[in-house]
Amino acid sequence: MTRSILAALLATAMFAPVAAQAAEATLQIELSATGDFERRVMTYDCNDGSSVTVTYINAAPNFLAILPVVDEPEPLIFSSVVAASGVRYVSGIWEWWTKGVDATLHDVTLGQDAEPVLTCSELNNTP
Repeated sequence: MTRSILAALLATAMFAPVAAQAAEATLQIELSATGDFERRVMTYDCNDGSSVTVTYINAAPNFLAILPVVDEPEPLIFSSVVAASGVRYVSGIWEWWTKGVDATLHDVTLGQDAEPVLTCSELNNTP
């Protein structure tokens, strides 16, 4: 049975230039899933003193993470990709990698040996 995932879960704001001003627009993405779908919201404490709240959308074959990234005006949608260990999500230059309760955010343009931009640990009892 195919289930439609509510497009509102992935609604993001986009800005299109109109003359000297920008007009707000909404982009909605609809996914179909052949099985169950799960939406989880997790909060992480990070090494810079900040906290990051991530929404995970699991609807095989699509596995997404939506999270705010420093210097980005809106939260980004990350898609899972093959990882040797844990779950790795990418969006543009950003890589969000989770393993157990730990997660890191990397700017891949800095190279494989670069330190993570953020190193985080999942908070217990996240609703």
